[in-house]
Amino acid sequence: MRLKVCGMKYQDNIEQVAALQPDYLGFIFYEKSARNFNAPSIPVLPKSIRKVGVFVDADINFVIEKINKYNLQAIQLHGKESPEYCLKLKRHFEERNDEVIASKDTDEKLEIVKVFSIKDEFDFSVLEPYEYVCDYFLFDTKGKLPGGNGYTFDWNVLNNYPSTKPFFLSGGIGLNEVEDIKQFTNSSASKYCYALDVNSKFEIEPGLKNIELIEKFKNNVITMNEEQMKK
Repeated sequence: MRLKVCGMKYQDNIEQVAALQPDYLGFIFYEKSARNFNAPSIPVLPKSIRKVGVFVDADINFVIEKINKYNLQAIQLHGKESPEYCLKLKRHFEERNDEVIASKDTDEKLEIVKVFSIKDEFDFSVLEPYEYVCDYFLFDTKGKLPGGNGYTFDWNVLNNYPSTKPFFLSGGIGLNEVEDIKQFTNSSASKYCYALDVNSKFEIEPGLKNIELIEKFKNNVITMNEEQMKK
């Protein structure tokens, strides 16, 4: 199971978190967020870490501008973006990269992650139009904010997940949830869980991550996954 650390904001802190080798680092481009990222650049990261831009109902040209400026490799859509929006974004990136792909022999592509919020129940039929325009789904806690509400939803809802598309699990995940994650990985709901997405439970303040807590969480989850694989 992979790890995404979202809501990165400060340059030194980004480098410290990157040293822990998560699979994804998330940068929020939403002015109403306390974690809004507006630095002129992102520090050079290891190639194994993918940079994720997080947007909420943003104009598609704004998204494209940030992709180009920060060399984002994945886009996380937290609003009411339509399947057509997702497809247009993916096609623009593919067309823009045609010459790059031909000249550099790269298989680089833009990953599209569409977010859906859950509380006590969820109508999974809303996923169907997005099946072929997104690479991943992300399930977060339904709350006052588009993300970063700081508490979990009932993961048992995912026992009814009808798709085979891999998804990110998000919403209030912290050290106190390690045992719950262990139980979740033993359930049918976890079959297509691709990554854990953490944010507010590891913060000193919005956007500033506690390195020690993230390292402890990562080590616990990795150890847990290794033990599960041995069974």
